[in-house]
Order: sequence, then C-alpha cells, then structure tokens
Amino acid sequence: MYDSRNSWPLLRIVFACAIFSAALGAGHRANALTCSVAKHAAPTDADNAMLAGDFDKAAGLYKAALTAHPGDADAQLGLIHALLRQQKIEEATAVLKDATQAAPKSAALITARGEIEFARGDLWLVEPTVVESAKIDPCNARTRLLFARILEATSRFATAKQQITLAHEFDPADPEIRLAWIRTLPIPQRITELDSYLSAPSGNDAIATAVLHAEIDRLKQVKDEPAHECKLVSASPSAKIPIIRLMGYNTRTRAYGLEVGLNGSPTRLQIDTRGAGITVFKPAADRANVKKTGIEAKPSPATMGKSTYVAVADSVKIGDLEFKNCAVNVVDSASPFDDGVGFIGLDVFSDFLVTADFPMRTIETAPLPAKPGAPSETPALSTIAADYNPLAPSAGAPADRYLAPELKDYSQIYRAGHDLLLPTSLAPGNIKLFVPDEAQEGLTITREAAAAVTKVHEQPNLEFGGGKTFVAEDLTLNFVHVEQKLAAIVTDTSIASKIAGTTISGFIGSRTLNLLTLHLDYRDGLLKSDFVPGRGYKFDGNVISR
Repeated sequence: MYDSRNSWPLLRIVFACAIFSAALGAGHRANALTCSVAKHAAPTDADNAMLAGDFDKAAGLYKAALTAHPGDADAQLGLIHALLRQQKIEEATAVLKDATQAAPKSAALITARGEIEFARGDLWLVEPTVVESAKIDPCNARTRLLFARILEATSRFATAKQQITLAHEFDPADPEIRLAWIRTLPIPQRITELDSYLSAPSGNDAIATAVLHAEIDRLKQVKDEPAHECKLVSASPSAKIPIIRLMGYNTRTRAYGLEVGLNGSPTRLQIDTRGAGITVFKPAADRANVKKTGIEAKPSPATMGKSTYVAVADSVKIGDLEFKNCAVNVVDSASPFDDGVGFIGLDVFSDFLVTADFPMRTIETAPLPAKPGAPSETPALSTIAADYNPLAPSAGAPADRYLAPELKDYSQIYRAGHDLLLPTSLAPGNIKLFVPDEAQEGLTITREAAAAVTKVHEQPNLEFGGGKTFVAEDLTLNFVHVEQKLAAIVTDTSIASKIAGTTISGFIGSRTLNLLTLHLDYRDGLLKSDFVPGRGYKFDGNVISR
C-alpha cells in the first residue's frame, strides 16, 4: 500500500458542463421557458404491471408490444425502466442501444441512458448526459428528476429540491417524480400525500411499499413530537476523542468504538462508518435513564428483528464535546456483544470537519469552513438516522455544497443516504463504486467487478466450519490518493445496490480503513485520505494478510 497522488486517476469530479448546469439549476422561469404539463395515454397492460410492482411481467409485456410494433418509443422506455427495476442493467443497455439507433436525438432516450449510467455506478457520466438531454428538451420531467438525483448524490441539496419541484410541475402523474416531490414536503403535508400515493398502485414492489408504510407510521408519531436539536453546549467545537478497542470474548480486537456519556453513564458504542446515528440497547438506555418518547418502530432486519423506540438524553458527551436534548435510537433487547452496548455512525459529526485517525486511534473534530454570507450556527449532533432527509424542511433549508479553498486537496465523493460512495479504480479506465465499512474486516467485491480485472477462484472456508468461498487475488485498488494491492472475498451487493439506487461493487473493510487517516466533510461530500507506512499503534487488524 502506498500513497499514489501522482498516479491516481482523475476522480475529483470536475463538471465541464458547469455553465449549462447552472442554467438548468436557475429554473425555467428565469429563462422564460414555458413548459406544458405532460399528458399520458391510458395505461397499457404493461404499464399496469409496472404500477403493480410486477416488473418481470411488465418486461414480458413490453417485449411483446415491441414484437408487435417495433420501434414503439413508449414500450422501449417502459422496458428499459422495468429492466432497471430488476437490476438487469446490461439488458436495459442493449434495449437502449437498439432504440437509440433509430432516434439518436431523443431527449427521453438520452435521459434513459443517464438513468442506466446512474444504475451502473458511472455517476460521473450522469451530469453531462443530463445537459445533453436538456439541450434538446428542457421540459422533459425525467431529465429534471435525473438531474436532482445526481445533485443529491453530490451534496447540492438546494438545487436538487428545485429540480424535483420543476419535475413535478412538468409531470405530476409520474410516480417516481411524485414520490421524490413528496419527500421534499413538510411533515403534515408529506403524511397526507404519502397516504394518497399509497392508496393506488404506484410502481413499488412489496418491500418498497412496506418501507413507505413504515415511513408514514413514523411521520405520524414524529409530527407532534417536540424538536430535540442536540446542540453543542461545550465551549469549543474542536476536540480529540480517543478510539477504544472492543475486544469480544478474547484478546483479539473485534471492532473499534467510542465511549459516550449518556446522561453521565459511560456507554461503549461501536463505530459505524456507514452511519446510523446513535443506537443503544435497552439495558444501557435504562442505566442512563433516558426518557422514552412515543416514537416506536416494529421489528425489521435493520434492527436484528427487534422493535425499537426513540428516547431523549438530557446530555450526550463525547470526549470534550457535550450536547443537550438529544434523541437516540433504542433497540428493545439486550446487546448481543459483551464489549459494547450499541453503535455510533461517523456521520453523527456532520456539522463538523472530522478526522478519523485510525492508526493513532483518535477522532478529531473541528469547525467546518464558513460559507460566505451564511449565518453562523451552533453545531449539532445528528443522532437519529431515520431523520436523514436533506431535502425536507424539517432538516432546515436545503443547501448546496461549498468547496472551500482550504479544502482544495479534498476529493469530491458521492453519498447515498448514510453511505459514502468512493470512486475506485481497479484498472486504467475501470472505475467502480466502493463503500467504506468498518464493520467488515476485509475487502469484498462483486464477481462482475473482480472478473473484469483478475481471476476468481474457489477455496475452502476454514473459519466458519467448512464450505467454500470465492476469492479474487491480486486486486489493485486506487481510491482517494491511496493504492493498495490485496485479495478480496467475492460477494453479492444487490441488496445494498438496490437501496442506494446505484451499483456498489464492494466494501472496503477495517483491515484497510484502520491503516488510513480519513478527513471527512459530510456537509459538502468531501474526503481526503492519508497513509503513512508504519505509523500508529500495532493493534490487531492493522496488518493486511495476503
């Protein structure tokens, strides 16, 4: 592993189309643009299957329609969207290729190309595609929706909200646009619109529908709950917080964490680089005497099949930082670990400039660069993961990223919810998205990503009682100025990719992360990484096995 600043590919995202994008962002009124509301024909059987969330049936019906009427533009677009909902990206690409040959200047097809690029994980290609489509038809609502998606992924939330509003004005009947618009509304209006949205088929499968119903349940509980802002009350936002080892039942380090004072009660929480607010198990919550609110959630896979509720701590202290009036998630169960009683996401420090110095076992916080003309605000701790919605009024006025001069050596990265998406080069011209995940030990990669650059072979899995696993050897990863050569376990990332809406090709685990110092600006989607060989503690997990 070595620092490769000179050989690192151009992954600092520079948008050559910035001037035209600014014009797009300015809105149609400023440019005297008049757009009619989109009109839709009566839905076909294929369209109804899409609305019912039966994407396999819809794809079959769209294919039949194209057999009967080759070149039918609506059927082509419908088939592309049905295949994307099934994560059949290469099939969608093939359909698009055939359709584009007949209509190379179709704004709808160019936007579909951008949707495929987003789904494939080629996020850096999406904005130029948006610009290409908008030059042909600036009134295409799905172009605006796609623009909003890439804006949100690159921390330009104010402009993203504006584009969603325009998309909804242009085509309020499109279910995807309508749902995106609903999520920008104040909570009372959001509840009403979500109830209406779910009263008829809207193109969601059973899992997505269940998630939306759970979202409504939570919003109904939250709407009358007083705000728990968790504002900083200590004198300075700058602090150096020690990272602790979580040892498990033996002397081998299981994970790393922070000691957090909940109402003065010492609480050991595992660091979660994928972000999850603050979550504690019930015995720890009871010891800290946190106050239970009326906000509860049913069991789900995300909570290990346990029900959860929200409680309020009068004080949360982390190192020298103290916060007041903080809501935290509580799992209604005992901790399954003997060395920790919950989890803390690194993005709880979103109001700070964060340095996670894993080799030296410290997390440092400092003030974020001040935005010109913006009022100064007291930093807060982002303790409730479910409240992460930068486009909603409840999160404050959405803001666009600020590329501060003092952070000019940081790299622009992408975000999907709480996940950081790192453009990672596996070979020249082969760039994929990887997610840093401190909860995993080694590197994992999809078979498709690995097979493109190296051989994949089968080997016995001796650690978990036999069986076999697949391993990709001699991979070279190049991300945020760091290059590393190592082996990876082949894995399936389809669920994570579906949630993110883009292809995640693997996870960078603790063996790699614990060698790095990560400098994070969550507000603006910026990251810098340092690697110094031999620096720091020689703790378990700080050695990469080959």
